[in-house]
Amino acid sequence: MADRADDVAQRADDAELLEHFSAFARSAHPRAPLYSALSALAARDAQVAAILHHAPPPERVPVLFFAAVHALLLDEPDAELAQWYRNLTADPRSPTERSLGVVFHRFVSAHRAELEHLVATRTTQTNEVGRCSFLLPALGLLASEVGPIGHLDVGASGGLNLLLDRYEYRYRSDGSEHSVGGPSAVVLASDVRGDMPVPRALPEIATRCGIDRRPIDVTDPVEAQWLEACVWPDQVDRFRRLVAAIELARELPPELLAGDAVSSLRPAIDRVGASAHPVVTNSWVLNYLTPAGRIDYLAELDAIGAERDLSWVYAEAPALIPELPNEPDPIDAHRTVLSMVRWRDGHRTVTHLATCHPHGFWIHWH
Repeated sequence: MADRADDVAQRADDAELLEHFSAFARSAHPRAPLYSALSALAARDAQVAAILHHAPPPERVPVLFFAAVHALLLDEPDAELAQWYRNLTADPRSPTERSLGVVFHRFVSAHRAELEHLVATRTTQTNEVGRCSFLLPALGLLASEVGPIGHLDVGASGGLNLLLDRYEYRYRSDGSEHSVGGPSAVVLASDVRGDMPVPRALPEIATRCGIDRRPIDVTDPVEAQWLEACVWPDQVDRFRRLVAAIELARELPPELLAGDAVSSLRPAIDRVGASAHPVVTNSWVLNYLTPAGRIDYLAELDAIGAERDLSWVYAEAPALIPELPNEPDPIDAHRTVLSMVRWRDGHRTVTHLATCHPHGFWIHWH
């Protein structure tokens, strides 16, 4: 009976994985037609989908599997499957070609052991430098108020957003363009609606530091390549600017601390705020914490803000984070809201600044 129960549970797990791939194929199509096509293929192939069984249960998601495939292709750009990857070839083949299924299955079969190892030992991690486009005007407002900033980025990954003053920004609005910073190998362009206060100059960042559960050392080629692998290959602009940002970070690596968002917060704020006004940032990070963890995070910020002047800039999806202060209503679950929280003389104020594309391609300033 135990064996039969195990078989039933295994079939249920297999069916669930296939459904995950099927759902991802539908949702990814507008933004990532290649991953949509590959996910549809995996949804019809239990042997391919079963590779994800080697990942811990919370990590059994299609994007982890495809990041693992992408990582192997970055090592083998001459592999036949790479001909469909827009970031790896100048003339990519169409995802609608029927031959894609044969080539994909052949590649996965030949690299099965490597893929199983990657999904077992890796998690999906992103370091979206495009988010600096909406962090910059918020930090510019603060710098005009408080002077030099001590920047602490929570959920920093490889720390690339800590280098926002080394990038070039181009804000387009009503047919005109305003540039800030540069020249830089990393150019971030955003379409702006509303009267956004574009800084005349980059804010002065006196100190900077990042916290992450598993920080990525971008000076390590293997670690940096995993960051690149987590970018979807259809989104070539994101991939190229990530590669450029990693090169800048290798010249002057940001300081990163391995730690919990809550327990590491106070010592890290003390570290960056010893000689400058501390500004905490986080973007699409809080949805990875448990509800209790988010409550503890906000309570810790409040406790610190009661003792010293502090600012917090967050870009999150409030519909996914009901614990956020003064949640706008109604709100789309996937809309990113940029907000600023200030503690001055122990008093807290909250200002909702903008709604944004999660990768910074557009900003609607309030």
